[in-house]
Amino acid sequence: MKLSWRYIVVLAAGLLAASCSGTVDAPEENLLVPIPQGFPRLPVPADNQLTADRIELGRRLFFDRRLSSTNEVACGNCHLQEHAFADPLKTSIGVHGRTGTRNAPMLVNMAYNTSFFWDGGAPTLEQQAIAPIINPLEMDMKLEDVVARLKEDPVYVDLFKRAYDMEPKPEGVTKAIASFVRTMVSGNSRYDRFERGDASALNESEIRGMNLFFGERAECFHCHIGFNFTNNKFQHNGFYLDGEDKGRFLVTENPIDIGSFKVPSLRNVGVTAPYMHDGSLATLEDVIDHYMSGGKGHPNTDPVIRAFELTDDEKADLVAFLRSLTDEEFLRNEKFRP
Repeated sequence: MKLSWRYIVVLAAGLLAASCSGTVDAPEENLLVPIPQGFPRLPVPADNQLTADRIELGRRLFFDRRLSSTNEVACGNCHLQEHAFADPLKTSIGVHGRTGTRNAPMLVNMAYNTSFFWDGGAPTLEQQAIAPIINPLEMDMKLEDVVARLKEDPVYVDLFKRAYDMEPKPEGVTKAIASFVRTMVSGNSRYDRFERGDASALNESEIRGMNLFFGERAECFHCHIGFNFTNNKFQHNGFYLDGEDKGRFLVTENPIDIGSFKVPSLRNVGVTAPYMHDGSLATLEDVIDHYMSGGKGHPNTDPVIRAFELTDDEKADLVAFLRSLTDEEFLRNEKFRP
């Protein structure tokens, strides 16, 4: 059977010495990442502790178009800071104008994720970093060719030496990108300030929307839970129909996973349109309408997905609350710029 690029990612990851054997809680004095009040300490791999040099190397690589075969696409092309490092296009545009098959998810609080991609095909950020580089619809580049280009740049040679005490190598590339992405921590929205005691941070409409979100009518909180507004699970939200992208099934080959996708965080959701794994819903109102409908009737639909009713005013309140999850400071943070 011909292997898809997703499975090539797994094979390539196995060849890297950088595969993560476990995680540790980084000492706070070495963390280099401000952790918002109420967040757990940042999970960091034991073999890829954060340092200023590793973060800087990863930042440069994230925005460097030389990581693509045509020198025209970088990670930062499809993950834009003003959109919480999501892509405003339904599916991103790669080399030679090729379009992907799924919406590029935002890169917010990724260090706290337990798997990556809509189908969970990568278990670590280090392995996740491989996929866009080798995917023919994205950067279409071999890791060894990336390394060859980087070795020609004395700035990169010096950075790799300082960051990992090595010349440019594939494991250094993926570790550094993962290190930079781990610093993208967002937890200072108006909702957060409200939760920390600032009663003026939310208006009356947003508070009504919050009560709907955490109440048993809309039931959003059953899946979008905790400090990061996700249960990190894979669930069928009633959006899939037979013949479409099979989601988690492509990884597990378990029929019960057909049509299931990762439950995304809702942090900064007001700036990450379009929505769903395929980017087919343009607005938050469209998303709410889908859930109010109870889904499309597929037998794998999670039992929590069932029809409910909201008035127009209530729907507007719920949207207002979701927009209060936007962290404006994160969207403007100069640490995340080229």
